[in-house]
Amino acid sequence: MAAPAPPLPPQPTPDPPMTLPENPIGNPLFVRTRLASKDDVPSIHKLIHQMAVFEHLTHLFAATEASLSSTLFNAEPFQSFTIFILEVSTRPFPEDHHHHNPLYPPVVRIFNLDLPIADPEAETFESGEGLVVAGFVLFFPNYSTFLAKPGFYIEDIFVRECYRRKGLGKMLLSAVAKQAVKMGYGRVEWCVLDWNINAIKFYEEMGANVMQEWRICRLTGESLQAYENWG
Repeated sequence: MAAPAPPLPPQPTPDPPMTLPENPIGNPLFVRTRLASKDDVPSIHKLIHQMAVFEHLTHLFAATEASLSSTLFNAEPFQSFTIFILEVSTRPFPEDHHHHNPLYPPVVRIFNLDLPIADPEAETFESGEGLVVAGFVLFFPNYSTFLAKPGFYIEDIFVRECYRRKGLGKMLLSAVAKQAVKMGYGRVEWCVLDWNINAIKFYEEMGANVMQEWRICRLTGESLQAYENWG
């Protein structure tokens, strides 16, 4: 199974930002994927907790805003742990500092919905005037010895409940896959819980091969600490 390792090829020049219409019809939802920063840690922490609740794994949730801040954002994007934030707005996005990020100009799409989305946590996840965080994906480099190429491993991908089944998860996953192609990487991998049938179907529709013959092996907690004095 592939193990984390630094990527080999240099990252390519990113695409320029899209130009979008100012007055779309219907109930438009403006959506963008952008690079996260330390300023996003409070939202990221809340998203991870919501994901733990959804996966029935709150007993394993130990992350704090402080621990996330100290372990993320310590290297250039795509060279280590990288997070794309999924951000939504009912108005066109401003030309802010994210818009001009040379490492990753945001990818923006417009979703014309039949009805506006009622977001009961919009204030909690507000990331700017009229901007709301709807999800995230965290990924990092790994390496395939069979392909002799680096790739990306997705640790977490999550969209808040009121924004699901609208194509936003596809936008997040596609952003990671496109970046892998740009960098000449060989594959993108992630895990899915066996009871999450909707997610499995979604990933298969995205073209992923759900590999039934593989199992996750993990050392953590006391089992890992037992090796402290090994050798």
